[in-house]
Amino acid sequence: MFKGSMVAIVTPFKADGSFDEDTYRKLIDFQIESGTDAIIPCGTTGESATLDFAEHDRVIQVCIEQVAKRVPVIAGTGANSTAEAVTLSKNAKAMGADGLLLVCPYYNKPSQEGIYQHYKAIAAAVDLPQVLYNVPGRTGVNMAAETTVRLAEISNIVAIKEASGNLTQVSEILANAGDKIDVLSGDDFLTFPMLACGAKGVISVSANIVPGQVKAMVAAFFAGDHEKARRLHLELLDLHNAMFIDANPVPVKTSLSLMGKCDAKVRLPLWELSSTNLEKLKTVLRKHQLI
Repeated sequence: MFKGSMVAIVTPFKADGSFDEDTYRKLIDFQIESGTDAIIPCGTTGESATLDFAEHDRVIQVCIEQVAKRVPVIAGTGANSTAEAVTLSKNAKAMGADGLLLVCPYYNKPSQEGIYQHYKAIAAAVDLPQVLYNVPGRTGVNMAAETTVRLAEISNIVAIKEASGNLTQVSEILANAGDKIDVLSGDDFLTFPMLACGAKGVISVSANIVPGQVKAMVAAFFAGDHEKARRLHLELLDLHNAMFIDANPVPVKTSLSLMGKCDAKVRLPLWELSSTNLEKLKTVLRKHQLI
């Protein structure tokens, strides 16, 4: 259902820390004009953890308004409280979101059965296509392949964004439920090998700054030009890695700032890049002729 090159878009802030709606709209247009296949507001890259409820809803609303049905909007509405996730998800549906991205409950460290029941409850409460999101490096818990396979039996759970970094786990999901749930890459540096295993696309951080190049790699793969896709994957690898020299989205927001597209402002407890990492980032951006 959701496939291709999709962006986990940043939430731009003004110098005072407030949501910069005008810049956000420009970033969305930049993505669509560059061929991005779907926009995902309020993911980890969108700093959902430090948006209050009103801001969270407003960011999603502005995204839906600006996209204006040109591509799907998959709203990030996950939370570590099932009730909160249901509320955010219902709000997103009412605003016109095309789907939901639901991060695995973080900090609580639920059992696999708890994870299953969490997602089952949201699926029952909100009739929208839902994308699970497994990112154990952020949440503190890995959603096992067996749990994903169980959840694939629920009709409106249509995909999983896999950011475990574990290709064996990805392969197990595809082997056991690939006909029932789509797998999307959640790690830019693993998109190409995941596509080779059967993934349907990527929800990308790097696409914030190089949407055209990420789209070109994915499009080449699905056009059957695997050699071109492999070459583009390797060319972008250092850029993908540079987006994680500090906590996401600090490097990608800094990159956008250096490119003149938005302020680098992030909300505490995130903080600006160290001078050493800033120089490393600039070196990679210059290599790719982005600054």
